[in-house]
Amino acid sequence: MINKALEVLQRYFGYTQFRDGQQKVIESLLQGSDTLAIMPTGAGKSLAYQIPALLFKGTTLVISPLISLMKDQVDALQQYGVTATFINSSLSLKEVRTRIDRVASGKYKLLYIAPERLESDSFRCLLDSLRVSFLAIDEAHCVSQWGHDFRPSYLHLGPFLKSLPQKPLIGAFTATATEDVQADIVRLLGLREPSIFVTGFDRPNLMFSTFRGENKKDFLLEYTKAHADQPGIIYAGTRKEVDNLQSFLTKSGLKVGKYHAGMTDEDRLKSQEDFLFDEITVMVATNAFGMGIDKSNVRYVIHYNMPRNMEAYYQEAGRAGRDGEPGECLLLFSPQDVVLQRYLIEQTIFQPERKMNELKKLQGMVDYCHTPRCLRKSILEYFGEEDVQEECGNCSSCNDQREIVDITLEAQKVFSCIYRMRERFGIGMVAEVLKGSRKAKIRELRFDELSTHGIMHEVALQEIKDLINYLVAEGYLQLSTGEYPVVKLQPNAVSVLKGEAKVNRKVSPKPYRKESEEVSLFDRLRTLRREISIRENLPPYMIFADSTLREMAQACPIDHRSMIRVSGVGERKLEKYGDEFLEAIRIFCKDSESVEKPDLKNNPLEEKRDDQTDSEHGLQDIINLEDSSHGKVSSHLQTFLMYKEGYSLEDIAKIRKVTPITVQNHFVRCSLDGQAVPWDDFIPFEQETHILEAIKQVGGERLRPIKDLLTDEVEWFTIRAVLEKHKIIGNKE
Repeated sequence: MINKALEVLQRYFGYTQFRDGQQKVIESLLQGSDTLAIMPTGAGKSLAYQIPALLFKGTTLVISPLISLMKDQVDALQQYGVTATFINSSLSLKEVRTRIDRVASGKYKLLYIAPERLESDSFRCLLDSLRVSFLAIDEAHCVSQWGHDFRPSYLHLGPFLKSLPQKPLIGAFTATATEDVQADIVRLLGLREPSIFVTGFDRPNLMFSTFRGENKKDFLLEYTKAHADQPGIIYAGTRKEVDNLQSFLTKSGLKVGKYHAGMTDEDRLKSQEDFLFDEITVMVATNAFGMGIDKSNVRYVIHYNMPRNMEAYYQEAGRAGRDGEPGECLLLFSPQDVVLQRYLIEQTIFQPERKMNELKKLQGMVDYCHTPRCLRKSILEYFGEEDVQEECGNCSSCNDQREIVDITLEAQKVFSCIYRMRERFGIGMVAEVLKGSRKAKIRELRFDELSTHGIMHEVALQEIKDLINYLVAEGYLQLSTGEYPVVKLQPNAVSVLKGEAKVNRKVSPKPYRKESEEVSLFDRLRTLRREISIRENLPPYMIFADSTLREMAQACPIDHRSMIRVSGVGERKLEKYGDEFLEAIRIFCKDSESVEKPDLKNNPLEEKRDDQTDSEHGLQDIINLEDSSHGKVSSHLQTFLMYKEGYSLEDIAKIRKVTPITVQNHFVRCSLDGQAVPWDDFIPFEQETHILEAIKQVGGERLRPIKDLLTDEVEWFTIRAVLEKHKIIGNKE
């Protein structure tokens, strides 16, 4: 059965192998076993139930919590050529009946519904006409009160299943679930001797960073401007914070939207669609945004405020890099975040036991923000993973490039001022005294007579506040609870005042902003994708993911045979979009080749070729050949002739003013034209065997699966060279 599943994967979705964890889950379902799958965001859990659904007879019912989520899923499936539909509150009763009839007649294989629908007796009667062979429950953690996103509507699933004359196969799927939540899912859904798969929670493509004591607004502005061309999400703790940040960033010239529960349904939908269609680059939102968003090319997620628990943080942060490309997850911590989250927990209607559990999880987040250990290791161990390596090399703890600055003197000034103010005032008042303010309140309390009054007059007031926040975050100071928290000294601050200890601060480098570069083939393909998305009224990522476009730009396919090798290009998408993208690639390569003839007198390689006049004449002969034949000698053949004259690939690229990838593509085209290309020149001896072994495992249809099995040292062009040398055309050896 797994071979049939692989056929479905390749035919519809354009991939030749499953991601980590997918195959075991699919095999379990195909064997008829109830299955609970905990797979991190971006691991492809949707495919884990969609592929069995296409192989099972009858209807697959998918429980999905949000209208936007089910609509995105259905739109994406239809793009792949899969028959699916949804039923939710946006439809009339007549349309609901029509869709049910079409499902019953076999027109649709998958039917998405919200759990609230199962509360209606009339709707459950309509479902009686269907042969439900498989029930897939997405976001299954919502059934548990111990989960971070408990939804009472999910509790109706258990009674619904018991009411069915014949219980269907059940698959429950979620991105994050502790052992308590897993036990709740099994019990409340009535799973029968389920197979439980916890796919590794690790997302190697994501870089995790925490920052304490930063000026959050300055950091946010610098970062978003440095990544202005990349989609990102900024999570804030309150609606008011979201409004303020969206206004602040918009005034700075960025394309920013907002999303929170205080907006109208129409405004939220408009903002969400603008983000999906790349009309806006940045979305500032509360945690109300995200569960229904399947946008694959989000490059960064910033938490402006610390979330309440690790489950919420990892799910929200995991919305970066769903396409497997690099993503950044940044958390900006301040002590006020703890005060806010503790207040929100206390205001809930949770039972005392649940409140204590939530407060314990909150402390776990505080510990995460302060740990000097590998951040990835902290996350993975929280979710129960064992034998995690000590350093990942891809987090702010393992890859710390911050400069260490001694701020002992500044800290002593702050501590001394707080002591003289009798530890009875908040950060703002302390900062005002240190700055030397002569406001009426300060004169009334005679703080202008303190020895510490104005002791930091040369420092900006906001910088003083940032410094105090940093000292709170590092545990030298503590904020009291209550509506107006005051700053108090901790024992280690006293040690600093006595000169027994020093205080260091790590200063973060400014976010790097890329300078504008020449338009690349990847950029051209993104432009084409956007044009198609507007034409078809579909989000760009539903046409092709960024990772697919990047592989196209690397591989430069020239026909349908080479295009189908690109991961993410299935039969339906090749049929719909293949010719347009092939034409864009052809035009780009042609434009890249349409350059002025090289001036040999000003040749950038002339200095190191003074003694190679024969080669110089050879190059001139090639140019003359082109001129005399009025362009009949193809550009890729000119490249090949230059190589035969002794020029390296790098030399050719510089002289012809084209990219190295264009030069590499010329050799492939020459090979297809029947030229005897010396492929061994481009294949390191020690790599060829490994490449052939990888091809034997996954076939030669696509480059990405081959690349994934090899080390980073193996280049794309080397793989293409091996395929051409051995004449491997889409078949396994």
